[in-house]
Amino acid sequence: MTSVAQAIRTVLETATPRDKVMRARQVARDWRLGRLDPIFDVAMPNRPARPEHPQLLPPGQMPARRRAGSIAGRIAMLHAFAHIEFSAIDLAFDMAGRFGAGLPKDFIDDWLSVGADEAMHFMLLERRLAQFGSFYGALPAHDGLWESAAQTASDILARLAIVPMVLEARGLDVSPATIARLEKMGDTTSARILQRIYTDEIRHVGFGSKWFAALAESSGEQPATLWQTLVKRYFRGQLKPPFNDSARLRAGLTRDYYHELASADTLIHAP
Repeated sequence: MTSVAQAIRTVLETATPRDKVMRARQVARDWRLGRLDPIFDVAMPNRPARPEHPQLLPPGQMPARRRAGSIAGRIAMLHAFAHIEFSAIDLAFDMAGRFGAGLPKDFIDDWLSVGADEAMHFMLLERRLAQFGSFYGALPAHDGLWESAAQTASDILARLAIVPMVLEARGLDVSPATIARLEKMGDTTSARILQRIYTDEIRHVGFGSKWFAALAESSGEQPATLWQTLVKRYFRGQLKPPFNDSARLRAGLTRDYYHELASADTLIHAP
């Protein structure tokens, strides 16, 4: 049989979106059905393959946001979500492939299931873009998510702290308001897609919180204190309230992790 590491690497090395989605779902299925050897015999690439489009720009060079109520504005919003989900496929598979050696099988189970979810999310958003006469790659995007992954490539605790517990947790804060706006516009189809993504992301952030706490405690560290240290070291932005405390709590991300740090950050950066 193929090793799980080799199978994961093929996902990361696949550039075409449709092919990456199909490969991701197949690898997750093969692992679940016991068709892959639990062997980590190849390294993960430093950077996943990317399609020719969308054009990737630095965050500061991204075009101004379009009016949310317009069709163009909705396309831009859905395109941004599609890019996040496309990047999240690689983030989940890289988590399993880069850090899975020596960890329990449950770690691989969790992150390959996340990768399969992200692939499904991307397909839902791509299909919705097509219904608006657009497609993934039609607009520029930024590569901030993978930059965070690259910065934490040598430290599993840092990766867990930043990617699921900061960046994905931020999606829990902003998604309910976005869903409500879409429903108010009468776009229930897009709202249902984002609601599905939101529900799944609670579970994904929960995997991050679970594994972070387990690994921190096994090293004799207090999880919330260590998380704050790693966020200060690796996260370039701010932890911006308001927070969706109820969704974060369901994901195991309690206020003792982020509330004090966010309050201090707000004071430091206040005008």
